[in-house]
Amino acid sequence: MDVGEFDRQLDTDGWVLFPCVVDAQLIDLLKHDVCTKHQECRHFQVRNGLAAGTEGTAHHVLGSENSLDEFLRRFYLDAYLARCLEGPYILNSYGAVLNDPTQPGSYVQSIHRDVRTHTKDFRMLVNVLVMLDEFTAENGATWVLSSSHHLPAKPAEAHFVGNADRITGMAGSILLFDSRLWHAAGHNRTDQPRMALTLTFSRPFMKQQMDYPRFVSRQYEAALSERMRQLLGFNARVPATYDEWYQPPERRMYKSTQG
Repeated sequence: MDVGEFDRQLDTDGWVLFPCVVDAQLIDLLKHDVCTKHQECRHFQVRNGLAAGTEGTAHHVLGSENSLDEFLRRFYLDAYLARCLEGPYILNSYGAVLNDPTQPGSYVQSIHRDVRTHTKDFRMLVNVLVMLDEFTAENGATWVLSSSHHLPAKPAEAHFVGNADRITGMAGSILLFDSRLWHAAGHNRTDQPRMALTLTFSRPFMKQQMDYPRFVSRQYEAALSERMRQLLGFNARVPATYDEWYQPPERRMYKSTQG
């Protein structure tokens, strides 16, 4: 997509759809690994008293050296993300949603935005939704209220439902949108789950939802490329001791390249 058209759509509507980006072979692997990761996360959701409202969700799905990590290594839409966030960016969160018609009621179906503070014209966070199944109106395609990233307050439900767009697309399509945009997952009225990856990317100074440099294993870290270290936030860590603070530039935890 031409960058001028990308800028226009993102600034005006708050979202841009990239059709059929991810290949079918990777999609099949991702769907398998999402199911496995969902089972792992569900154990913690239930054990910690969070079973209600988290149905069909999995959070922080990286670190197992499977297709979910391979997806990150491919850096889909890298140039557009860098343009959105005006330079280096990091992974803020990495999750997945199984919109299952047998388990309604997940929090993702509420009208929400993924940044708590309205930052006017300053974009701090960008959402990326990867369709692992075809998104249709029947299986819960995401609702987005175009141009609502300019609204400081949550729109009334009637206004949202009456004016929001349904984002439909083939499996492998990627929806990129401004995290200030008000949106909601749709209700799945089919007999099959509808899967998606849900990622957010931020400017490096913004706190990650999970401390990924500590979340992944040392073995995993040792195999990371420089690009992946940047993405996971290894160049934007916060010192915790004087010894970590007083270091020459090349060894500092928060690199000068992070802005």
